[in-house]
Parts: sequence; C-alpha cells; structure tokens
Amino acid sequence: MTALLTSAAGIISLLDESHHNVKAFALTKLNTIVNEFWPEIADSITKIEVIFEDTSFPDDNRQLAALLASKVYYHLGSFPDSLHYALGAGPLFDLTQRNEYVETILAKCLDSYIKSCIAAWPNSPNDRDVDPRLKAIVERMFDQCFQDKQFKQALGIALETRRMDMFRRTISLSENQTEMLAYAFRVAMTLIGQREFRDEILRSLVGLYSGLPNPDYINMCQCLIFLDNAEEAANLLKKLSSGDEESKLMAYQIAFDLYESATQAFLGRVLAHLKVIAAPYIQQASTEEKESSKGPEEQDQEMKEEPTEVKPSKSETVVSEEGKKHYEQLIQILSGEVSLALHLQFLIRSNKSDLAILKQTKDVVRVSICHTGTVIANAFMHSGTTSDQFLRENLDWLSRATNWAKFTATASLGVIHRGHEKEAMNLMNTYLPRESGSTSGYSEGGALYALGLIHANHGTGITNYLLTQLKDGSNEMIRHGGCLGLGLAAMGSGKMEVYEALKSNLYQDDAVTGEAAGIAMGLVMLGSMNEKAIDDMVAYATETQHEKILRGLALGISFLVFGRLENADVLIERLLKDKDALLRRAGVLSVAMAYCGTAANSAIQKLLKVAVSDTNDDVRRAAVIGLGFLLFRTPEQCPSVVSLLAESYNPHVRYGAALAIGIACAGTGSKEAIALIEPLTQDPVNYVRQGALMASAMLCIQQTEVQCPKVKEFRALYSKVLNDKHDDVMAKFGAILAQGIIDGGGRNVTVTLSSRTGHVWLQGAVGMLLFTHYWYWFPMSLCLGLSFAPSCIIAVNKNLEMPVLQYKSNAKPSIFAYPAPLEEKKKEEKERVATAILSVTAKAKRREAEKTKETGKKEEEPMEVEEEKEKVEEEKKEKEIKKEEPSFEILSNPARVTKQQIRYIEFSDERKRWRPVKDISTGGILVVKDYNPDEPITLVQAVAAHGPKKEDEEEEPSPPEPFEYNDDD
Repeated sequence: MTALLTSAAGIISLLDESHHNVKAFALTKLNTIVNEFWPEIADSITKIEVIFEDTSFPDDNRQLAALLASKVYYHLGSFPDSLHYALGAGPLFDLTQRNEYVETILAKCLDSYIKSCIAAWPNSPNDRDVDPRLKAIVERMFDQCFQDKQFKQALGIALETRRMDMFRRTISLSENQTEMLAYAFRVAMTLIGQREFRDEILRSLVGLYSGLPNPDYINMCQCLIFLDNAEEAANLLKKLSSGDEESKLMAYQIAFDLYESATQAFLGRVLAHLKVIAAPYIQQASTEEKESSKGPEEQDQEMKEEPTEVKPSKSETVVSEEGKKHYEQLIQILSGEVSLALHLQFLIRSNKSDLAILKQTKDVVRVSICHTGTVIANAFMHSGTTSDQFLRENLDWLSRATNWAKFTATASLGVIHRGHEKEAMNLMNTYLPRESGSTSGYSEGGALYALGLIHANHGTGITNYLLTQLKDGSNEMIRHGGCLGLGLAAMGSGKMEVYEALKSNLYQDDAVTGEAAGIAMGLVMLGSMNEKAIDDMVAYATETQHEKILRGLALGISFLVFGRLENADVLIERLLKDKDALLRRAGVLSVAMAYCGTAANSAIQKLLKVAVSDTNDDVRRAAVIGLGFLLFRTPEQCPSVVSLLAESYNPHVRYGAALAIGIACAGTGSKEAIALIEPLTQDPVNYVRQGALMASAMLCIQQTEVQCPKVKEFRALYSKVLNDKHDDVMAKFGAILAQGIIDGGGRNVTVTLSSRTGHVWLQGAVGMLLFTHYWYWFPMSLCLGLSFAPSCIIAVNKNLEMPVLQYKSNAKPSIFAYPAPLEEKKKEEKERVATAILSVTAKAKRREAEKTKETGKKEEEPMEVEEEKEKVEEEKKEKEIKKEEPSFEILSNPARVTKQQIRYIEFSDERKRWRPVKDISTGGILVVKDYNPDEPITLVQAVAAHGPKKEDEEEEPSPPEPFEYNDDD
C-alpha cells in the first residue's frame, strides 16, 4: 500500500544539493506533482530559475527547470513569465498534450508571435526579426496542424502571423486545393481589413490559381480586379484567346465577369490593352477583305509591282478571320453591350408586373406626394422592362405633375428603360432640351437625369452629350438633371474634364445645382481617393452656407473613399471630429463606403458610438443606416447588432435601424430581421413606419408565401395603409414605394449590394446610398433601380447568341413561383329597398306556405341534403388533386432563377449537347460549349422592346390629288 504525498518540502530540499543528478531527480519529481503542490514550489521558484540560468547544468535539465518554472508561473497567473520559461523548455513543452496549461500558453505564444510579426511587417517578411524560440513553437504548431490535417486552422494562423510562405505551403499540402483556395479567397476578402496585406494575399492567390493542373482563370481575374491590375487581366485574355475553342469560350466568360465586377476605369484600361493586342488580327483581316474586294486587273498590276510578296494561305486567312471575330466579340462583351442586351431581353420577355396594383393605388391617392410615389413605384415595378404601358394609359393623371414632380416623372423613364441604350436618345427626344424656345426646365432636367440612369456605370457613349448639355444649361433645373445624369454615366471613370465641369457648377453657389454637382463629383471619382478632389470638396464644404450643397458634398466625399479601407481613416477621423453636423454626417457615410461589405469591427464600433452619442439626429440616423452597408455580406449578423437600436427612444435611430436591416438582409426573408421590422411597421412615428414598410419590401423581394409566410401579411399591410383615409401621408408614401420594390423589375430582379461572385457590387452599393438620400430629395429615390440585379441564368454560345435549351429546377414549382395576380373586387350591386307588405297579406302567405308543407314537399328535402354532400365531397377531391404538384420544374433559356433557387438548378439536356465553361452555381450569363457543332442550332427569338419608336409615329397625310377649279359663277 503506497502512502499519499502530503507535502513537497522533502523534494524541494533536494534542490539545495550540490550534485547535478540529485537536482535533476528533484526537478523530475516536482514536475509530476506541480499541479497539486505549486503553492509550496512557488516559495522556491528562485532556486528553479537559478538552475535554468546555470550554463554548467546539462541542457536537458535546464529545459526541465524552465518547464517547471513555466507551470508554477502559470498557476500564479503570471502568463508573460510562464511563456518566457515555456520558450526555454524547448522540446519538453509538448504541444500534443490537450490540457488547460498547454492551450493557454499556446494562445499567449501565438498572440505574442502575431504581435511581433505585425510590428515587423512588411519591412521584415517571414518573421526574420522575431524571437527564434517563439518561431520554433509556432513552426511546431504548423507541423501539428499538417499532421492532424487541420489545414484551415493552419491557414488562419499563417494569415494572422503574416507568414506567406506557410500560407502557400498550407494550400499546396491540402487534400483539396480548389476548396482551400476558395476558402482562402473568401477569408481574404471578408476578414482581412488591411488593404496592403490583402493585396499581397491576392497576389499569392493569383500564382496559386495559375499553378493548378487546371488553372482557375475565373478567380484569377477576380483577384486582378481587386489588385487593379488591368494589364495582367488583358494578358490573361490574350493567352486564352490564342488557345483552343474551350479557352476562347473561357475568355468570353471572364469578360462577362469582368464587366459585372469592375469599374469603368478598370474596364477602360483592359480594353485599351486588348485593342493593342487585337490590332494585328483586325488589320490582317481587314487587308484580306480589301484584297478580296479588288478586281483581277488591280491584283495583276500589284503582282507586277511586287513580285517577291508571298500571299497568305487559305488556312492563315481563316485564322485571321476567326481571330478578328473573336477579339471583336471580346471587346463587345467588355464594353457591356452584350450583357445589357441579354439582361434587357430577359426582363422584357419575363415581365410579370401586375398593373392592377398600380391602378388600385392610383385610384386611392389624393395627395401630390402620393402621386409622385406612384410614379416612382411604377418605375421600380417596370425597371429594365421598357414597359411604359401604365404611363401611356394614364396620361391625363400623369399631367397633374408640376415642377419637381414633373422632373421626377420624366426621370422615372430612365429606370423603366434602364440598359436600353441604343434607343435612349429616341426615347427621351421629346423631353430633352432644345435650342429654341423657353421652357420651365423640369422635364428637360428630368430627361438628362433619365439618360444618366439608363447609362449608369456605362456612359462612354453619352458622356459628351451630357457634358455639352450641362455647359449650355439655361436654368438650375436643367443643370441639376445634367449634373446627376453626368455623374451616373461617368461613374468611376475618373475623367478630369468631367470633374472640372461639375466643379465649375458647384462653385456657382446655387443650392439646387450645387447639391447635384457635389454628388456627381464623387461619382466620377468613385473610389479614387483623389487628393485634389478631396481638398476641393472638403474646402468648399467648410465655406458654403447652403445646407443642400453640404448634403450633396457629404455623399460625394463618401464616394471618393469607396472601398479604400484603412487608407481613408485619416479623412474619416478629421470629418467625425468636425463641429458642423453635416460634415460629421459626411464622416459617417465615408465609414460606410470605405468599409462597405467588410463587417470590420473597428468600423462597426465607430458607427455605433456615433449612433448613441452624437447630438444631431441626422448624423445618428446616417450612422445606423451605415451599419447595413457594412453587414450586407454577413446578413445573419445584422439583426443582433441593430436589435437594441430598433428599440431606441429616438425615432430617427429606429428609422435608421429599419433601413439598415432592409439593406443588409435584402432578399433573404430572414425571420430574425422580420421579427424586428414588424413592430416598427406599427410605430407611433409615421416616418419610422415609412422606413419599416420599405425595409419589409426589401426583405421579402422575390420571396414566396411557401418560403416566407409573412409576405402575404406585408402585401395586405401595404394595401391597408393605402386604403385607410385617416392614415398619414408619410406612411402611405412608404407603402406605395414598398409595393414597387417588392415587385421590382417585373418581379424578376432582387435588391443586392454584392455581385454573383460574392464581392461588393459597386453599382448596387452606390445606388442604395443615393436612394437613402430621398429623405431630403424625392428624385434620388429612383437610384434604387441601380441596386436591382436580374435573377436569371442566360446561356450564350460562341457567337454570343442564346440557344434554345432547358434547365431543371429540382424543387416544387410553388416554392419559387411568381405571386398570383391581384384579383379585382367585383362591384357590389346596390340593394333595392323592400316594398312594404301589409300584415293581412303576410298572414295569407303564411297559411299557403303551411298548406304546401303538408302536401308532401317534405320528401324532397333529404334529397337536396344528399346532393349537397356529394358536391362537397367532389370539391374536396378536386382540391386534393390540385395539391399534388410535381417535385421539379423545367425552365427555358433565359430562365428566371432566384438566389435561393440556384442550388436546385442543373442543365436538363439528355443529349448533353450544351455544357457551361464554369460552374452553374453562380448563375448570371453563362458561356456554353456546343459538343455537337455539326447539328443545326435553334436560337431564342429576340423580343421587341416597348416604348415610342420612329416607326410608331403617325405618317403625314398624302397631299390631295390634282384637280381643276371651275369658277362658273
């Protein structure tokens, strides 16, 4: 029977012995009992430290002393000392042990290492200046992760410690490199807040993607967009264009993705490089065309003059023709012509707008604000569909719009015809400014704004026209519309000529023109952080006395820092500390734009601090709305962040919370978000209800009753608010816009701030921020149309045409079906007044009725009951038959496919003729390869756009036939 040890005093006394072996024995014993007797051992910690520092002592014994000292200090709560001695323990500090001591010291070790690496980076990459003992433990941690196949954990440590060598090694050692690369890319874009380090990660990813057995060109180009490396993107397209047919199709697919994700300035540089690369092909093909067009005599003459010239062979001619066609199509895609045309065809073809909703709203509204709201709702409902049927059918009603309401009504055509660029000038010709005649300018200004909305982020062809009209603008309405249109069309182009023209309008110190000019200047220089632009705008903001101009400049300044992360921090801090509330609002909006979609903790903390502490309601409201812009890529986080703000005593904060939820959770139908929005729709303050109603529409867009049962309730609520004569105008305006948003784009678009690949969608984010400005200026609400993205899959072949093919949706049709059209209530017939009946007559009739009962009519009653029962049973059977619906659905190209539906989609091609060059899971425009090229191709027939056309104009009557006039009189 072994005796229990009750004290470590005897073993501790052995440390005073002079013999090394005795001390080593004592250290070994103490190490086994340190967890129980550390208070006693702590009294003799100096003896253990002396042994560790004694160089005459064997190394393994010194390491044992260090390990013992580390454990004692750990129990004493002195973690820095514990870490110091753990580092001295060398291999005796066993990382494989799973106990509290090892895990705590590892965490402290890693924290210390990360801190040292970050301090040394980027001057000393790969931790050359870090404590080698610390590095050794971290290296062992990496080895342990590789051994346990915990590659994601190793990747996280590599990124935290700035170890790019280990980052590359982790991905190369992983069992599934494609999955690890996707994970690394997602982490880099969502969790890495420092722009410089993120760029280094993306450069490493480009190398890793290109080194795969089958290089991932799609994601390589996504990295190059963020690195702003247009030349490399153009070279990649050149490389693919010189390959086989599949490589050329991949070049087309990358071009489509580039157009969707990149800015105008980036695409412009890619096109410039590509045109230089494509020049030899186009020149060669054009010279061959000239040769073929010459007559035989001219060719003979040239043969005599240049007998040494060798003519190209037929195969070379074919190659040059193919090369010319390929590069021409590639340039068309990058210029955006093809994407816009395909999306326009989809929206026109699939339009399911319900005009009964608009008609009902029109009949109910009686106030000018609601009149304007109905026009805006019509624009949202028909965004991109080119259908102006409602406006044409109600011209008399529309003519009631005056002044700025007329401006908004005209501009709404820009949302309806969004992307219809070829006919834009013909469509707006009636309203555009003319050289002769004096006009009020509202329709003309609205028309220029409409042109900007039609050409938003794709305005190369219209910019010069808008610039001319702005310079020639005769009044503030035309200049206001011209500035807005020019800013939208030249968005992100960085053209100094446009910027200077807008600046000259800003310096006129006219409130209406200045507001639009301030916004447009920021749009043109979007994300550039141009120092000259920042200095100009901030300086003028501090000088001007016009609040309207200040509000416009606040938006413009925030656009300058779009996506710039920590590079914008100096400007943001300067604005947030300003005494002027409007400049503080500019700082808040700058935080939202600079860190858009990052969910960065530092940015969230700044906005929350302002939201609860600023003295100005406008600033607080903007701060809360800004949270929606930060969190839209992680919508599940937004309700928890905003939940307390939604219950604030301040109605401006509650309004901001509603819009933040709508922006961050748009199209998700999140139950948590709806739970926060529902109470706000019944808020006692009317503008809070307005925001909540619009936010609910954003939440429920493209959600069916099967997915989100609350959709039906929200639609009924919009109708109830509108039909209630006693409800406030503000709430009614919100309900009208909500009806337009929830049925946006013919029920074929969703509200989104992210692209299909999951990155920040520049146009969507800009449009949403401009929409929030409707609080001050109703015409800005039309900019929400920029955030509408078609929910579709469009397959195109090598000629960029849509072949007839089908997709299979492995879900019940009712789950993702269009909402049922609104049923018009039947008019109730007026009841006729009953004629008076004398009591004598009534008695006589009663007697006759009793006689008929006695004569045997009682026998017919059970027969009638039986017939009624049979009818009820038949109706039940019919309902049961209707309930049984198929478990899948076949969709035709181009197909409406919602964000939630995409995971159920696959190609329904039994013969496997068409196959996409990239995964179908992202949706959008997909380039497909034809595996049976010899067979005839059936193409999807194009549908004609709506709206006025030249052919529709009435022809002048023909002159009368000649005749003779006889004056007999």
